[in-house]
Amino acid sequence: MPQMIDVEGLNKSFRIGVKRTGALGGLLSVIKPELREVQAVQDLSLKVAAGEMVGLIGPNGAGKSTSIKMMTGILVPTSGAIRVAGLVPFRQRRDLAARIGVVFGQRSQLWWDLPLIDSLHLLRYLYRVPEERYKTNLVHLRKMLELDEFIHTPVRQLSLGQRMRGDLAAALLHDPELLYLDEPTIGLDVVAKARIREFLRAINKERGTTILITTHDMDDVEALCERMLIIDHGRKLYDGTVANIRERFGGERVLIAVLDTTDSEAASIIGVEHLPEGVRLIRSEGPRIWLGFGRESMPAHMLISWLGEHYQLRDVTFQEPEIEDIIRRIYEEGLLLKNISKELEQI
Repeated sequence: MPQMIDVEGLNKSFRIGVKRTGALGGLLSVIKPELREVQAVQDLSLKVAAGEMVGLIGPNGAGKSTSIKMMTGILVPTSGAIRVAGLVPFRQRRDLAARIGVVFGQRSQLWWDLPLIDSLHLLRYLYRVPEERYKTNLVHLRKMLELDEFIHTPVRQLSLGQRMRGDLAAALLHDPELLYLDEPTIGLDVVAKARIREFLRAINKERGTTILITTHDMDDVEALCERMLIIDHGRKLYDGTVANIRERFGGERVLIAVLDTTDSEAASIIGVEHLPEGVRLIRSEGPRIWLGFGRESMPAHMLISWLGEHYQLRDVTFQEPEIEDIIRRIYEEGLLLKNISKELEQI
């Protein structure tokens, strides 16, 4: 697949003023400012193929927004090479703008006091979208995003979910090849999130739109992306599948088994001393038991087989650790800082 985003050794540093203390500190800060260099992005390399949907995650201050701004041409890199849709963003920003769409969850490109349809009409002229193409795209977007119920309503009167759907329509009017999404579901309720995710999957599949999602909502990443990038302090820590990182750092899994028995205390016969090594009894309620086991201690199918040999089973289900908890553990324990990429490549 051709590369939509090709970044190699990207760096971005800023020089910021250091606040001085003391009676003359404020005056000296103006007359002779003391500057400190901050490295926002460090040696970032990544490739995103055309048609991919990739999640970019990291804590606040990790360098996500700075990286996106360099990919859109808003910021000029300190060093390194970057090409988006075959163009150098900061040199060919106007040409690139016609080929990308951007949606920021907490900002809007819609006119606050105008009805949504008027904003879309104005954007048609800004993007120089031919009339027939505009009409075709608008009909398609109105249907997919269910805009008709509020398309004549002023933007300031829209709910957050409605405004987000309007912003998505605005970003896609000109058929961009690449869509950047920054926190696209922030603040939305469950129904609105599901609608946005369904729409994103549809345009990725039907139109082949490449999508890069920056988010703190790990449910977005797990629901939409097979691949994710993790960055922290401006460095890329991981580039791979969600499944791999769950497998490597997922910790303990939980098997929930329902024993085929009428004895309400039957589950209590499973004592700790009788369980295979690496398996623990978390709790039991009547015929239902919860067993915790590590991924390396015993494969799931072997644990089910062991249970089947010793007890009559009515039902068996699994609980996976929440991906958000996994990522939090990675940051808190510093598990990614040096060797994670190499380790995961070997899985």
